[in-house]
Amino acid sequence: MNNNDPGRWIDLPANHDPRGTLTSIEGGQDLPFEIQRIFYMHHMTADRGGHAHIDTDQLVIVPAGTLTLRLSNRTNTVEFVMNNPDRGLFIPRLVFIDICNISPDAVCLVLASTHYQRHQSLRDRASWLAYLEKHTL
Repeated sequence: MNNNDPGRWIDLPANHDPRGTLTSIEGGQDLPFEIQRIFYMHHMTADRGGHAHIDTDQLVIVPAGTLTLRLSNRTNTVEFVMNNPDRGLFIPRLVFIDICNISPDAVCLVLASTHYQRHQSLRDRASWLAYLEKHTL
């Protein structure tokens, strides 16, 4: 991955033994932010996403199944196949997120840096592009 990519992998601490694997995550240590919100999606029957967050950084983990995250920033769009529960994808604020290729057993777990506020989300690509035009980073 290069610096223009809209997301980056974070390998999560995993402890393996004959009984299985325990993966743990600590905000501020394993993540570049403190966790304020956790949510997960499951039993998904259609593509998800289609938005960007103005002030929220996220770590996405897929503990079961597989899906593809298509992330776009000002300069690049990259697809990440998510199918390893010991690896998360860090998504910084203002990255446009599309979720597709979702397996029936997929679970998408998201750790977020803020509490949810709908007005802090850009709910479609046109709104996101307009916001980027008005605001410089």
